[in-house]
Amino acid sequence: MSWLIIVDQNRDFANADTPHKVMTSRDYLSRPQLFGEMKPKIINLSRNYSYQASGYYCSLLAEARGHRIIPAVETMVELSKKTLYKHALPELEDVLNRCLEKSNGNGCNGRHEAKNGEADLLACFGMAVDPVLSPFSRLLFDWFRAPILRVQYEGGEKKQIKKIALEPLNALKGGEMDFLRTALDAYTRRAWRAARTRVPAKYTLAVLYDPQEELAPSKEHSLKHFAKVAEKHSLEVAPITKGDLDRLAEFDALFIRETTSIDNHTYRFARRAQQEGMPVIDDPQSMIRCTNKVYLAELLTANRLPTPKTVIVQSIRQAEELPGKLGWPVVLKIPDGSFSRGVFKTETPEALKTKLKALLEESDLVIAQEYIPTAFDWRIGVLDGEPLYACQYMMAHRHWQIVKHEPGKAPDEGRFKTLPLGEVPKDVMKAAVEAARLIGDGLYGVDLKQTDKGLYIIEVNDNPDLNHGIEDLNEKDVLWEKLINWYLKRLEA
Repeated sequence: MSWLIIVDQNRDFANADTPHKVMTSRDYLSRPQLFGEMKPKIINLSRNYSYQASGYYCSLLAEARGHRIIPAVETMVELSKKTLYKHALPELEDVLNRCLEKSNGNGCNGRHEAKNGEADLLACFGMAVDPVLSPFSRLLFDWFRAPILRVQYEGGEKKQIKKIALEPLNALKGGEMDFLRTALDAYTRRAWRAARTRVPAKYTLAVLYDPQEELAPSKEHSLKHFAKVAEKHSLEVAPITKGDLDRLAEFDALFIRETTSIDNHTYRFARRAQQEGMPVIDDPQSMIRCTNKVYLAELLTANRLPTPKTVIVQSIRQAEELPGKLGWPVVLKIPDGSFSRGVFKTETPEALKTKLKALLEESDLVIAQEYIPTAFDWRIGVLDGEPLYACQYMMAHRHWQIVKHEPGKAPDEGRFKTLPLGEVPKDVMKAAVEAARLIGDGLYGVDLKQTDKGLYIIEVNDNPDLNHGIEDLNEKDVLWEKLINWYLKRLEA
């Protein structure tokens, strides 16, 4: 199997219309065993690419399975808001206007003009219906690797792009479907190309933090200590907050010390930093991978790392089979929870169905796992594929998680114990490092449970806690120096 096309309904794109295999999104999500060792190149033509929809999960899990897919989740997120892709508009608008000037106002085929000066055009796999628009379509595809894109623009003599959007397959009209087939055929005959990169510039480290965040991964006093250590190594540390996105290009690198989410400003900062060629922790790819437990479950299982028994739930009808597969209690998790939020222990069939129904209203997929009680969770910090620190986080008082959340009350955190790296059991360290290396070369915190029955990786965090007097208790300033050297190595390169 070389190319695979994913659709939501078989009627959306018939097998007779292409020499490539066509599969529904439901089959792709639920039947990973069909692929074995095969690594297909996938074109995701789902009807809905929005966050946590089935099209989103197809691209997310394709990455976990080692399959190449367009559009990638990163593209979906970036095109979800104009603020996330506005950095590309000056270059795109310049090329668009040059293309339109060559057309001499003759009404290019493939564009839908309106009397008020607004228009839209369709681009498929970097191709345009009218050859005059080919340079623009190629550049658009270089920025946003997606099968079908709709561009809306407006203005008088100089056109301005109003919106760039992923176009669902079922929204194509008239001859647009025929054009898609032609573009698909041309694209699948070409080699897979890497995305464009950006080049770094200066030598100052910006630290993004929120002074009001209750469970920040690094407290303010820890960041001040980090700045003192960095100063000794000729690295200036400058604190910034969410209102400083327009200043980001003034700095050389970025360190994000807020709880990350792909639908808030932390992702925008990470994405902008990467576009500027700046070394960044957390990078946007790590954020996408780590903030979604569905992806992590699939990734760890595919690489044969020890995890709790896990079922990816797509329908409330699966509630009846979960206790038989996982036992009681059944733990339910929303895909993008953090700091013990969004994790629920259900102990009766009624509670399981009620909670599962509520969670499926928020996300197309939910994680169900077996309950593994332990007195503490291991947290192994990993930087650039090597161990950085080791902690044991105890469960909160009279609670089954390390952080207890109650409405109207401050979070209740359990105690901690920091250990020298040499005292960590070898199997714990080996599993943690292997899991982190699957994500990338940044900073990660791997959570594990150790029991008489074996070791279980619970999750990989992209912005783990890093606090003076806790995580650095044994390694001291060596921990911070390793982090500094991570940035210096990339800056000097």
